[in-house]
Amino acid sequence: MDQVRVIATIPTNHKRLLGVACVGGAEAWIYGNNKTITHIDIHGTVRDTVTTTCLSCPGGISVSKGGELIYSDYFSGTVNIVRDGKSETLIIAPQGWTPWRLCCTRSRDILVHVYKGIGPQSKHKIIRYQRQNIKQEINKDGQGNRILKDGGNRLFMSENNNGDVCVSDLNADTVVVVDNTGKVRFRYNGTQARMEKSFAPRDIVTDALSQIIVADINNNCVHILDQNGQFLRCVEDCELKNLSGLSVDSEGRLWVGCGNGEIKVIKYLRQS
Repeated sequence: MDQVRVIATIPTNHKRLLGVACVGGAEAWIYGNNKTITHIDIHGTVRDTVTTTCLSCPGGISVSKGGELIYSDYFSGTVNIVRDGKSETLIIAPQGWTPWRLCCTRSRDILVHVYKGIGPQSKHKIIRYQRQNIKQEINKDGQGNRILKDGGNRLFMSENNNGDVCVSDLNADTVVVVDNTGKVRFRYNGTQARMEKSFAPRDIVTDALSQIIVADINNNCVHILDQNGQFLRCVEDCELKNLSGLSVDSEGRLWVGCGNGEIKVIKYLRQS
């Protein structure tokens, strides 16, 4: 669309919102800095609440293709699925690695960002699980070089329609996109957008058109790229601040979590 517009501003009970995962066309699971995950609709009405096994808060949440809520518990090193309001362990991270952000793919795999160590020396990789089995690890290219930079920041990722895994590498301030064989297709560092401040990617999602949508917390905006990494536009006129969660609903609308606990629902596609 030539003019994006906010169609809803949803208040939540969170002073600090950490993640958003849409369910269908007008609902989402959200979480903040506590151990509960809340199911809300586009009007802000609470539909359900799940108390997780986490000591403080989940590391990440996602919704499976079948509509089931999945979350990571970084203290126990597990990825859990919620069934009938109760948590069941789905995946145990490899020994020494801590699970954080999650992405349920269209092929029903689960991508899990795991890290090892603390601070600048912390190592990162993304593991693709097919049920409980490791199907792929994304951390080195064909020459043995690390794809993801060491550092103390956690990563965000999403899978595109073509099977590409799109990663916000916060330690490199870069989006890196890897094909289904593990080969790096391209990197995006924000320079095409010509923003005032340096690019600082955080949450990342992909939509039905295989567009890559990434939150930029330094510039309080959202960058939209095509599937080949070409910059298309920025969404920046929607009073977005302290971005902390991105998801796309089944109607093709973008849900953007903000640090003040609000969610902005943005219409940005002509056909949505």
